[in-house]
Amino acid sequence: MAKTRTQYVCQNCGARYSKWSGRCDNCGEWNSLVEEMVDSGVSSVAKASQTGKPLAVQSINDVPADVTSSRLKTGFADLDDVLGGGVLPGAVVLLAGQPGIGKSTLLLQVTSKLAEGQSVLYVSGEESASQVRLRAERLGAHGSEHLDFAASTNANDIATTIRRGKYAAVIVDSIQTLSLQEITSAPGTVSQITNSSNLLIRAAKETQTALILVGHVTKEGSIAGPKVLEHLVDVVLQFEGDRYGGFKIVRAIKNRFGSTSEAAIFEMEESGLKLVQNPSAALLAERQPADGSVILATMEGTRPLLVEIQALVHPTSFGYPKRTASGFDLNRLNVLIAVIERRTKLQLSDKDIYINVVGGLKLNDQAADLAICMAIASAAAERRIDDDTVVFGEVGLGGEIRSVPGVERRIAEAKKLGFKRAIGPTTKADKAFMTPVRDVRSALIDYLQK
Repeated sequence: MAKTRTQYVCQNCGARYSKWSGRCDNCGEWNSLVEEMVDSGVSSVAKASQTGKPLAVQSINDVPADVTSSRLKTGFADLDDVLGGGVLPGAVVLLAGQPGIGKSTLLLQVTSKLAEGQSVLYVSGEESASQVRLRAERLGAHGSEHLDFAASTNANDIATTIRRGKYAAVIVDSIQTLSLQEITSAPGTVSQITNSSNLLIRAAKETQTALILVGHVTKEGSIAGPKVLEHLVDVVLQFEGDRYGGFKIVRAIKNRFGSTSEAAIFEMEESGLKLVQNPSAALLAERQPADGSVILATMEGTRPLLVEIQALVHPTSFGYPKRTASGFDLNRLNVLIAVIERRTKLQLSDKDIYINVVGGLKLNDQAADLAICMAIASAAAERRIDDDTVVFGEVGLGGEIRSVPGVERRIAEAKKLGFKRAIGPTTKADKAFMTPVRDVRSALIDYLQK
């Protein structure tokens, strides 16, 4: 019999140590080492070297193409686009997001739609059947006869149920609550998450069952558990937004069957999540033009979106000025402030600067640079930009305005909402509507007049 020994495994990165320490030397996390019992592995390796057999290989041209697989529709057209056309049979999808943002709500709505034509199983390791029933009644998802429910945290039982081949799709909420009987560590540890995921994924691939897993996130916003979990699955969806209001965005950060440039924008209502058909109009509906307010033409995936950037500049009361950004990268904001001070005559070293992206959106678009700079300058100089003007463009360290992708779509979205002019980089697209600027200094001098 193989001897067992004790190892200490980091729950953040999966590194293994022979003795416990307060800090993981690999990733730097504190108090992340957990004791686990493992086999020595010597006899297992020796036995495995004698039991292997040659693989049955074939030419790649002889492999039959699976043309019969039709994707399962989620009931949300934009979410289908994010997935590449729907949920592919046999695909494994990981959905992660902050607590309370609406992961279980979205999946229950998707499950009720999937259950209209085939049998679907919803497995909850966090809620009881009565709790899920109450939410299903609120969302109108309790009328399907093909929707089954089970409350379990046993990965062995769930995998056996999947292998029966009865269900077209199985939803597991969540992977961090599952455990294998053969492993003594607690649920949520690296070994439990890795082995439970492997067991469920293998069962789903064997039976061509679509498997959707819910994942937790850490306080930094990354997916909890080992990084190998993201490598095991086919699609990783990130659920972002403000948990207390505003828009919520689902985007794919990994997709083996489609693009990672699509995004689905939702809004939480009493009856559940609803797709936002015209997010630009909704974001600008309550706008009150003032100094420090600039309209940015940005892109969420392949969708153009107009969003208001607000800046507040105030003399600091302390020795060190404060910089705060909501919905925008703080490090990038500090870079842009340095560019403004160096390339223009604005002095911001003694000013507190606050940036807000209206609607709870998080901008990952480099084209937001020019809008951020103009909003800061507008607030600092107390001068407004024209109300019928949109702004976009990337700002270099030399203060130059660089080109960005999707100019035509940004301009088309601005025209649709009644804007008359766009300020941005030099482009060949619609010269009558587009006003090109070469650098930040000229943009501030020419267009902050009021």
